[in-house]
Order: sequence, then C-alpha cells, then structure tokens
Amino acid sequence: MILLPDAVRAMADRGPDWARWVQDLPHWTQDQVREWELRVDGTPANGSTSLVLPVITPLGQSAVLKLGFPDDESEHEHLALRRWAGHGAVRLLSAQPHRRALLLERLPTRDLNTLTDVDACEAVCALYRRIHVPAIPRLRTLTTWLEQRIAELSELPRNTPVPRRLVEHALTLARDLSAEPDGGAVLLHTDLHYDNVLAAAVADSADPWRVIDPKPLSGDPHFEVAPMLWNRWDELAGDVRDGVRRRFYTIVDGAEFDEDRARAWVILRMVHNAVWELSRAAHPDPGWLTVCVAVAKAVQD
Repeated sequence: MILLPDAVRAMADRGPDWARWVQDLPHWTQDQVREWELRVDGTPANGSTSLVLPVITPLGQSAVLKLGFPDDESEHEHLALRRWAGHGAVRLLSAQPHRRALLLERLPTRDLNTLTDVDACEAVCALYRRIHVPAIPRLRTLTTWLEQRIAELSELPRNTPVPRRLVEHALTLARDLSAEPDGGAVLLHTDLHYDNVLAAAVADSADPWRVIDPKPLSGDPHFEVAPMLWNRWDELAGDVRDGVRRRFYTIVDGAEFDEDRARAWVILRMVHNAVWELSRAAHPDPGWLTVCVAVAKAVQD
C-alpha cells in the first residue's frame, strides 16, 4: 500500500470531491503501478494537486508517476506535454488521461529558485521561445476565459473588498482584449513560475531547463507573465513596487513582449485571483489579497 504524504492527505479538507479522491488514491496508485509494470523507487512526494511517485520503468528508466486530481485545469496536460515532446518541457512517456495518470521522465530537483529572480525571469523568457508553439485543437481558449472574467467582474458587488477603480480597469481591459482577433494563438503553460521549471535530466548549457505541470490554454503569450511576479513574494519585502517592476520589465524585454499587452494581462489575472479568493475560499487570505492588489498596482503606469 502506498503511504500518502501528509500534504496529500490534507487535500481531503478541500471538499467532498477531494476527500473521495484522497481516499481512493492509494489503491488507484497501486493499480497504475501494476498496469504499467513499474517499480517504486523512492518516497512519494506531491504537487499542489497531485501525488508524485518515483518509479523505474520495465526498461530500467528512472521516471515519475504523477496522479492528479481531476480538475478542469489538468484535463489537457498530456496534450501539451505530447506536443512539446521534451523540447523545453518534461518528456511524457505514457498517459491515461481519464485517470489523470502521467508517466514522466525523472528530472533533477533543482528549480529556478536556485537563481536570482532576474536570472530566473531571463531563463523563463528562453523557455517561452521553446514552448509557445502554434496552438493545438481541443484546448480551452483565452477567449472563453475572458468571457468568464467579463461576466464575473460585471456581476461583482460594489462592496467587494478590492479597489473599485482596479475592478473597473480590469473589466475594461477584459472587454478590449476580447474584442481583438484570436489569430496567432499559441500553446500556453499558464502557471509558469520558479517551482514549475526543473533542470534538464542531461546537463546542457544551451538548453538547461524544462517546464513541468502545465495548465494549458490556447491564446496570447503575454498571458504568461503574472505568475513570475506573484511568486517568491517574501523576497520583495520593503521593495514591492520596484521589485515587481524589475521582474516585469526583465520578462517584457527578454521575451520581446508588447509592454501594454503584458501589463493588461497581469492586471486582469491579479484581479481575477483576488475575486476568486473572495468568492471560493472558505476563509479568504488577506495576505494573498494584498499581493494581488499590490502586483496589479505595481505594473500600472
């Protein structure tokens, strides 16, 4: 029997669906290990919504078995990884999408937290150039995401504890972006930050990093910037505005992004994050709400 990490067992507190998933996970994991003829090769770990188990394949390859909670965001993870085929991303070895079961190459544990935030931003810019390939069918689109945000912000009560001027600005940006043509859409990771980039399995100074854990969408590459701004937040203490802007402009310049488009997506994503926290979290985190507002304000002129 697989012993779940404490962090995975704690996911049962997120609600009834999570509780059922956690309860079934040990048996489900054993079934997948048997079906793919894997040998467990280490202690189980976890992501924010998954169990990650080191294994050895029947061919003797070091790999990880990832078993994810069946949420909408992870539904097409296998499609993105298959499309990237190991170019700038962890290599997918096998998948059973209906079970959210992925067999992945095993990467070193070194991530972008080992670099300064500016160097990490530059590394991510290089990864954008590898993973922002033409969009593939079946992916959810940013057009649909924008439609949802417009409805969400339009119905937001005026007494919501997010600055009203910021909400109105985000709503205007969402409407402007949704009115633009949807041509040139690329495959987006959407959650690309310091923890979701690991060192390549084979040292290569020209191509040293691989993205993991995509939550793929199809759309505008400027959507990708925000997670690099809100993560590693403690490092910005006492220098929030300048620190956020330093990261923002490093990415805009390194990726050759349009500054105004990147700014618009950052503001919209941060306001959405705040609204989601207020509407979905049983006990909204005031610290996280402060981060959301601070990032949105920092990138504004």
